[in-house]
Amino acid sequence: MGQADGVNILVIGGTGPTGPHIVNGLVDRGHTVTILHTGRHEVDTIPDHLEHIHTDPFDEDAFRSSIEGRNFDVVFAMYGRLRSIVKVLVGRTPRLISIGGVPVYSGYAEPAVEFPEGMAVPTNEDDLLVGDERSGPKPLKMAESEELTFSLHPDATHFRYPYIYGPNQVLPREWTLVKRALDGRRRVIVPDGGLTVATSAFVENATSAVLLAVDHIDGSAGEIYNVGDDRQFTYAQIAQIIGDELGNPFELVSVPGELAATGGPFLLNHSSAHSILSTEKIRQQLGYRDKMDPEDGLRRTVRWQAENLPSDAGVAARLQDPFDYAAEDALIAATERYAEAVGRIEWEHMPGWTFGYYGPRENPGGRRGSFRA
Repeated sequence: MGQADGVNILVIGGTGPTGPHIVNGLVDRGHTVTILHTGRHEVDTIPDHLEHIHTDPFDEDAFRSSIEGRNFDVVFAMYGRLRSIVKVLVGRTPRLISIGGVPVYSGYAEPAVEFPEGMAVPTNEDDLLVGDERSGPKPLKMAESEELTFSLHPDATHFRYPYIYGPNQVLPREWTLVKRALDGRRRVIVPDGGLTVATSAFVENATSAVLLAVDHIDGSAGEIYNVGDDRQFTYAQIAQIIGDELGNPFELVSVPGELAATGGPFLLNHSSAHSILSTEKIRQQLGYRDKMDPEDGLRRTVRWQAENLPSDAGVAARLQDPFDYAAEDALIAATERYAEAVGRIEWEHMPGWTFGYYGPRENPGGRRGSFRA
């Protein structure tokens, strides 16, 4: 597979969580990089000598005017209205690399639209996409934008991002747990035992995945790739790591998902259904491997948030987390009353489970781990 050497590249965006890493990765590879963004958020980690084009990439006319008379060997479309961008770029670049997201998969935004409910586990790049507005208008527009991208740029490479964690994430779901740890909360509600697994990617791992499209400029042409860390954690495991990193171990209180309102701001979804992406394709075709161990990346993220976010009053509003501890305590108390009532139910024979090679084991009291021969 060929590699692009010393080419002229336009990065649309470039100042978000993964943007500076991608820009610097391209510069390190010897490419000439121009950044196109609004100019509202300059990043001091990007080299000063790079050209900046300041415009609104959500405005088709403004974007067209800003690159009038210019062509680029490669364009990264990481920000803005993709359906407008790909139209303007026709004839201006032979290689487009675009960033989308996991909501294009049917069953992600609204698990109930599929039978059985939810996404395939794991979800491959060729699994069913949103085809109507039952999942909401935005996922449908994302799917339509993908289709338009390849109809106008058949050699494009498209990446489907999951949740990206790391410094400078504008919607930092970990803050829902980091703040509770900083506030000294010991008991934390988790929906359905905190067993939900939703694919995510540390910012530097997502960056290394996207840069592989340039490193394998021929082999990645015309392809779509899922992005995600090689190792994933459940909601409960993430809470345990965060509590450990901040010296405030949590006691996790399981509440049925439909009642655990506190789970929404972390899951970024109303459902606790899994959304597990297969990354086998990018591993096999482009040789992807994590650059950063996910647990180390999560701990770095937690430390950054603890040092930088306490003064950001807007982050709680963006996450729609009221941090209403009185209501949480009331929900925990109600859950415990419910559990106590359930515990008084008399069974003629307590259900257990079987260890196939050793015969049945009982489960006295209905508790996990309470085995007796």
